[in-house]
Amino acid sequence: MSTEGLLPGEAAAAGLAEPLIATVDVGTSSVRSMAFDARGREIEGFGAQLAYDVTTTADGGVEVDADTLASLVFQAVDTLHAAMSAARLRPAAVGCCTFWHSLLGVDGHERPTTPVIHLFDTRSAAAARALAQKVDGRAQHARTGCVLHPSYVPAKLLWLSQSNPPAFRAARRWMSFGEYLFLKIFGKAAASTSMVSGSGLWDQNENRYDAEILSALPITPDQLASPAELDLPATGLRQEYAARWPQFRGVPWFPALGDGACNNIGSGAHAPDRFALMVGTSGALRAVCEMERIEIPEGLWCYRVDRRRFVLGGALSNGGEVFTWMKRTLRLPPDEEIEPQIAALPPGAHGLTVLPLFAGERSTRWRAEARAAITGLGLRSGPIEILRAALEAVALRFRSIYDLMVERLGVPATVIASGGALTRSPAWTAMMADALGRPVVMCLEREATSRGAALLALERLGAIRHIRELEPALGEAHQPVTEHRAIYEEMLRRQRRLYAKLFEEPWD
Repeated sequence: MSTEGLLPGEAAAAGLAEPLIATVDVGTSSVRSMAFDARGREIEGFGAQLAYDVTTTADGGVEVDADTLASLVFQAVDTLHAAMSAARLRPAAVGCCTFWHSLLGVDGHERPTTPVIHLFDTRSAAAARALAQKVDGRAQHARTGCVLHPSYVPAKLLWLSQSNPPAFRAARRWMSFGEYLFLKIFGKAAASTSMVSGSGLWDQNENRYDAEILSALPITPDQLASPAELDLPATGLRQEYAARWPQFRGVPWFPALGDGACNNIGSGAHAPDRFALMVGTSGALRAVCEMERIEIPEGLWCYRVDRRRFVLGGALSNGGEVFTWMKRTLRLPPDEEIEPQIAALPPGAHGLTVLPLFAGERSTRWRAEARAAITGLGLRSGPIEILRAALEAVALRFRSIYDLMVERLGVPATVIASGGALTRSPAWTAMMADALGRPVVMCLEREATSRGAALLALERLGAIRHIRELEPALGEAHQPVTEHRAIYEEMLRRQRRLYAKLFEEPWD
């Protein structure tokens, strides 16, 4: 086991297994810094979590200023560095992850020409439809694992070229936020296979940029991360940051991985028979597949953890944000008062059917223009009934993803749940078990995503042979209630009928 970079004896004296890993996680609503030891255990009291707000516009824009977000990362690293320095601890590496599908342009002087365009931004919906006229969408999905949708980079690039030509022309490079972060800290952008695999520009099985989609876009390959330089760690901090973080000088920083991939690894869902159910601001159901090649089913996306592992699944733009919207709009009491009330309501007793598509749809139909609907409201429909119906509706959206995954991978041995939205609501976790018809086990790790980044860093350092060596702490399983099965099946049929009526989709 490597101990490079540690102050001799300090970690062992503190009861920590060496080597130590520092992590940086840029999520969709906050930035976190943390530290882990060689057994995948969080070192308590180290790091910070800083919330941030995105800017939204009436036409579907969701963006954030790149330098404002980078400054939050620096603050989080400052806090972590100060704690490690005070404890006389030095990490052997820094593992990073950021949200997938972000995009910004950078000019020849390393200045952003655009904000960071967020994965929830839907302004490029028309551009996605225009691309569908040029490119065979099914063949494109089969190669890249990404549909032609505003969540992904191709539509964003085409839209930017049309909506803001000066900024588009000024961009010398196009990159994710994680790459820009490395550009700021090291003077050179660094990208991972994981991050580019979620762009919609990457051929998943061939591990290279997809020539057909690039030919339909107004950019050249040299404006993107170099495939030959993917996954290479950076060590030479710029002078400003070397002085700011002396304990991190000479330490390898691994390029940012996709946060969803790290969440699977950190929660122990590292094999095809372990599905990871994550509900934070958004939501996802995913499985990791370690194989040479993969066949990508329609309705699901496919990206990569790294060169040896795929991650297959589906994602919802509407996860914990549905809970937040309901609490704010219906003026509900605090969580501790809500929880026993929603738990006491029998499933489906509200008589409501909800499509919880407040931020449009990703999986499984990928209709960016779709919006939420509630039917069946009556004089006896109260705020708690509406909330319960909305939470059940989100669980049923996961059921549609689950069914497609089961067709491809088989029934999972375990569904492992993580994310603040489920951690705070055992009642909602129980609804997930009922909707999926499978036991759902809660991951007890405080931040599974950061832990995943740490485990992958340990694997790359050679400190562990395989990520499966370090299993997470798990809670008891929420078992599906047999008597609820028929109720959820009927609610699922009603939800699918409503979707078909509103969006003129055939239903069977």
